[in-house]
Amino acid sequence: MTAIPKTMTCIEITEPGGPEVLQATSRPVPEPVEGEVLISVQAAGVNRPDCTQREGRYAPPPGVTDIPGLEVAGEVVAVGKNAQQWKIGDKVCALVAGGGYAEFVTAPAVQCLAIPGSLSMIEAAALPETCFTVWSNVFDRAGLKPGETLLVHGGSSGIGTTAIQIASKLGSKVIITAGSDEKCQVCRELGAERTVNYKEEDFVDAAKDFTGGIGVDVVLDMVGGDYLARNIKAMAPDGRHVSIAFLGGSKAEINFMPVMLKRLTLTGATLRPQSIERKGEIARALEKNVWPLIANAKMAPVIHATFPLKNAADAHKLMESSQHIGKIVLVP
Repeated sequence: MTAIPKTMTCIEITEPGGPEVLQATSRPVPEPVEGEVLISVQAAGVNRPDCTQREGRYAPPPGVTDIPGLEVAGEVVAVGKNAQQWKIGDKVCALVAGGGYAEFVTAPAVQCLAIPGSLSMIEAAALPETCFTVWSNVFDRAGLKPGETLLVHGGSSGIGTTAIQIASKLGSKVIITAGSDEKCQVCRELGAERTVNYKEEDFVDAAKDFTGGIGVDVVLDMVGGDYLARNIKAMAPDGRHVSIAFLGGSKAEINFMPVMLKRLTLTGATLRPQSIERKGEIARALEKNVWPLIANAKMAPVIHATFPLKNAADAHKLMESSQHIGKIVLVP
């Protein structure tokens, strides 16, 4: 059993700004309240929202620590009241609303999942944020069904590599966009049937060609901006469009006539502000539908690089360079 010290090393955002504002510091170890467990963090995933928070554009929800980090893997070292589904010594990965860039973090018990199969802690830490996001948006919100076609922008990202694997393994066809031939090749190896290097090819034409002129059923978009109008052109009747980020800008001008004529649904969501109860529901859906795929080695997280916790700034520099394929993970 891991001894619990009074203080821990963590990463704080000293002021809004670039990666250099991430600095290691010492803070008290948090204590689990009712419904929570305390996890000794052995790996923590790095995600785009962490960068947005660092820039001062994505504040943590009320009552949540200002320490960044939305997903971890580690060992349960303390259990709060009404969190007895876990016991001290359990190996878990967890979605958290903040605090992952630290040696210890508290997490709602319902947002923890047993580490599937023989995954390492580093691999397990790369699961929660992407799997929760993909499942809640692509399958719950957009209702992707077997036989339908999913278009994923940013196919080589952590979200993208996860979406490709889950959707293809559950019987859907996947087309992706990425910014290099190398990234496209990795996406094909993960299960994408059609890849588009957006620097060389128009994804609207590719999507139409891939679907015999019909269009795609679901779009998972993290680009925004002028992609929205193009996505609408690429969509099939009764298609569903889910926005989860706006790397290309949050504003767009679109023609709503095709939205009406094709009966399209345009929606979007962020995961962090949602209730603990809702996140618990997503966790149970993952246990049922996705965790068996991982346990049976039918899919696995793609890890691009790991960095020591104290070098979180370097991890953010890599994230913002968009040169990575898959996930970036911090380790103690």
